[in-house]
Amino acid sequence: MDAAYHVAIIGAGPAGLFAARELAEQGVQVTVFNRDIKPGGLVEYGIYPDKHNMKEMLRKQFRIALENHSLDYYGNVLIANNGDFTFEELQGLGFDAILVAAGAQGTKWLGLPGEELNGVYHAKDVVYGYNSLPPYSQKKFRIGKRCAIIGAGNVMVDVARHLIQSQKVDEVIVVNRRGPAEVNFTKDEMKHIISYLDMDAFEKEMQRIQPALQAVQQNPELGRKKVLDSLAKADPSLASGKIYFHFLASPTAMLGEDGSVTKLEVEENILVEKNGQIGAKGTGIQRTMDVDTVIFAIGDTIDESLGLQTSKNEFVQHREPRFPIDGVSFETPIEGVFIGGWARKASNGLVGYARRDGSHAAQAVLQFLQTQKPNNTDIQALEIKIKGLKKPIIFKEDVKRLEAAEAEEAKRRGLDFFKCSTNEEMLQIMGLVETA
Repeated sequence: MDAAYHVAIIGAGPAGLFAARELAEQGVQVTVFNRDIKPGGLVEYGIYPDKHNMKEMLRKQFRIALENHSLDYYGNVLIANNGDFTFEELQGLGFDAILVAAGAQGTKWLGLPGEELNGVYHAKDVVYGYNSLPPYSQKKFRIGKRCAIIGAGNVMVDVARHLIQSQKVDEVIVVNRRGPAEVNFTKDEMKHIISYLDMDAFEKEMQRIQPALQAVQQNPELGRKKVLDSLAKADPSLASGKIYFHFLASPTAMLGEDGSVTKLEVEENILVEKNGQIGAKGTGIQRTMDVDTVIFAIGDTIDESLGLQTSKNEFVQHREPRFPIDGVSFETPIEGVFIGGWARKASNGLVGYARRDGSHAAQAVLQFLQTQKPNNTDIQALEIKIKGLKKPIIFKEDVKRLEAAEAEEAKRRGLDFFKCSTNEEMLQIMGLVETA
């Protein structure tokens, strides 16, 4: 493809970087803008910290992408209504196409009383905190001995693992609005925490909910197997904390004293079947449980501050795409503006999904470019704007220096991996600010 084409990509996680790699390998000039200093996104700041082999394998792929001479990287640059660039300013530079692959940076809340209390958090903030993403890495989380997690997916598993193994909590109560057959975690993830499950309490809970399962003619063994399927491959127990499930319950409020959460109020549910799907329906019966911490692991949403049109917590997609891939639209109503990864479908799948979705988005962009004559992207205006931001901007060479310095520090400390936890540390290592 003619190298005169120039595409901007917002986001340097797996979707953005794999899309950038595919476009650059086709001869397209690509400029990647990243909110964070370090590229990697979900890989750096979403995967559980001890998965070193998986992370390093993906980092190698990212390094290959960044080494392409057709790819430029600008880290520490925010594209948002009140960011370093507005989306309209980015469009005004004349890129032939823009791909939004910024992930699901918005936070999904339910709008319940007590969400503002100290000790009530969104799982994403907790995950970012223990994965050393600034500024979440400096946030002080109030983690007590009895913690409730709302939701029963893979993020719940990671958070529960962190609470028990790192925070040494006594109890983690997993609150799920439906039954055990509808949990969303995978066997491979659940094996990390299944050894902490209080089996006696689990069996009592299964007995408690049996009438609700029978009401929709659901075999209790379906749910029991789904929850316990990883027992044979369970990781060894490393702490004394216990995990409990509370099924058929939806949070309705958090109650507190002196500004901190002390109780979680839930409404008991029944199961209902509609169009072959099992759902939850509230009964109006409420109960409270004593807790010190409540963490919502209910998925994420897109960041509306980017400036694209949104609807129902998603960026609006073109209903009749000109360039669908496998029947999926990666186009927005704005010609030449595409979306991929979690920016297209928030919190859907893991890294493999984001990688594949980013690759498919790149294919849609390539098809679009073949219908267009190249614009004259105003590179000079871009460089002037970047230089005028009056803050350190991270280039590919800086990323290399940072990775080398962190690897050396890990070696010095005898660790598998070391990661700076503040922007100031990273900037000092790269020589972009003076050491205090």
